[in-house]
Amino acid sequence: MTDSESSADVRALVVDDEKEVADAYALRLRGFCSFETAYDGRDALAVVEDETIDVVLLDRRMPGLSGDEVLAELDDRDYRGRVIMVTAIDPELDVLELPFDDYLCKPVDQEDLRDAVDQQRRVLAYDLLGEYFSAQSKREVIEAELPPETRTNHEGYQSVSTRADTLRERVGRLLNDTSALDAFESIDRGKL
Repeated sequence: MTDSESSADVRALVVDDEKEVADAYALRLRGFCSFETAYDGRDALAVVEDETIDVVLLDRRMPGLSGDEVLAELDDRDYRGRVIMVTAIDPELDVLELPFDDYLCKPVDQEDLRDAVDQQRRVLAYDLLGEYFSAQSKREVIEAELPPETRTNHEGYQSVSTRADTLRERVGRLLNDTSALDAFESIDRGKL
């Protein structure tokens, strides 16, 4: 990936208790993607709660709420993004039980950091694309088979419609290309 390439539509969160380290990694992402920084685990969880964060860059060793504890909490909350551990802790067998998506040992240079974020952006986009296809298929078959008055006030239909719209927006943002989404919608799912 060249410096001129950008994943500006991915939203990252850099979490490290050492302000200088967090700010240095954030600086390496500047011009590449949008990002937030958090200097402790509790603030990180608050950011994820309040905003759509696609990729979390998480330090393991932090006072208060450790990175491992933040990771467990994200897992408990069914966080719909990717987590990259960025840490000075050399991996041991305990990492086999941790629900992260990538592990980078500090120090991490700009190119590796950006490549890791971009790789996780792509993985997330395709994971969400599958969810979108499922939700959109349900919505389209209901729209093809049932009259508007039957589905308009139906809670399940409204829920799947909202989910499909939200997923379409997020996948389109992450992929920077909606051709896969448009091709899916060209399939006729109604009665012949």
